[in-house]
Amino acid sequence: MIPLIFLASLLTLPADTFGAPTDVVPAQGQTISLVRRNQPRDVVEWGALAKSQRDNLIAKYSSSTTKKRSTGYNLIVDQLYDSSYYGSLAIGTPAVSFDVILDTGSSDLWVASSTCGTSCGSIATYNPSSSSTFQNLSTAFNIEYGSGAAEGYVAKDMVQMAGFSVSDQGFAVVDEVSKDLLTSPVSGLLGLAWQSLASSEQMPLWQTLASSNAWSSALFGVQLTRYTNDSSAQTLEPGGVLNMGYTNSSLYTGSIEYIISPELLHIAITVQGNSISITSGTTAAIDTGTTNIAGPSSSIEAIYAQIPDSQPATGEWEGYYSFPCSTTVNVELSFGGTNWSISAADFAFTQTSSTECIGAFFEADTGSGSPSWIIGDAFLKNVYSVFRYDPASIGFASLSSVAIAENGAGGTVPSATIGTVSAAVTDTSDAPRRYVLSASFSTLIFVAVSVVLLF
Repeated sequence: MIPLIFLASLLTLPADTFGAPTDVVPAQGQTISLVRRNQPRDVVEWGALAKSQRDNLIAKYSSSTTKKRSTGYNLIVDQLYDSSYYGSLAIGTPAVSFDVILDTGSSDLWVASSTCGTSCGSIATYNPSSSSTFQNLSTAFNIEYGSGAAEGYVAKDMVQMAGFSVSDQGFAVVDEVSKDLLTSPVSGLLGLAWQSLASSEQMPLWQTLASSNAWSSALFGVQLTRYTNDSSAQTLEPGGVLNMGYTNSSLYTGSIEYIISPELLHIAITVQGNSISITSGTTAAIDTGTTNIAGPSSSIEAIYAQIPDSQPATGEWEGYYSFPCSTTVNVELSFGGTNWSISAADFAFTQTSSTECIGAFFEADTGSGSPSWIIGDAFLKNVYSVFRYDPASIGFASLSSVAIAENGAGGTVPSATIGTVSAAVTDTSDAPRRYVLSASFSTLIFVAVSVVLLF
């Protein structure tokens, strides 16, 4: 979900992002428990147990005095048949848990306030007066997305997620939101992009943790599930996982291909085996907060030209294209290396009649200064994605059989609960930034057919 303020702030993107990948798995007792399970341990829990045993033995017999760093994971919920994906965190003292959209296309953390009123419906809300660590910064907050807007004020409080605790974390308390911007049980949004994009001007939670060396590796990984083609799917289903401080090697195969050097990169699309012409200088944002994939109208038209009997949709579907549901569409995306396939199930966004489907690629001419392509969940469901702090980069890897098996598998939907904190840091974003913001457009985004590191 790309905020409109992005148009004005893109040129202040920092040039750095995460650490290095690791194959470790999360440690027992270092996570926020999100699932009430009766079934035997799954592969994640067994991995956590194994890592805990190894870490405890090393700590017991090693004379090392290096600073302890950690890992954690947050289970994700797939909402409304792959329309959005949310996780959970806790705010305040005492801590209260909230479900929040996970959005690598924006940078603000915000939650609905107890004073939100009818615009927030029946969702869980944050009550500042109930937290002994709440601080009102008395600064107005406003952010606009393509799907609506939110406004309120900036504050600080204790924030916990996946076993990590950040004191004085900046975020926004929202008392007014656009209708339908939040769908129960979601109470807000967690931006996972850079501070320079934040309307609140506060350092994002992930950036605080990465820059403070709280994580074993300064990166996070994302795996998203698919239910859009499951006729028995419920409105809420298990949605995958957010790995914080490590990559989970049980969820991908092969190596992680990182996008770093603009000289070696280009974005390429093939449809039904035919290459699509992409304008030189094209840029793209990798955005978990966007359901589908948006691009320039000329390129979108060229994509559907490869699909017989496709045509521009009308009415509320303006900008989209329809195509025969009986046609299996093969699409591949490349960012200068591997060709990543998009499942035919993900290309078919929805079915409008017994024979007609709507494609996931749609027209959005964003204008100068903003990404030409917004690569959303229709692509990200097909890869394991890694967002690295330093050097600033995004990586992709092929999904493992374990990850693929979770598509449509059903199971217990994660719920927002409060777990044990294993690592605590303080948000020091008011202090001078470690990473200098460059005004050079060429150093902030991957130009000449590349990828913008928005997350």
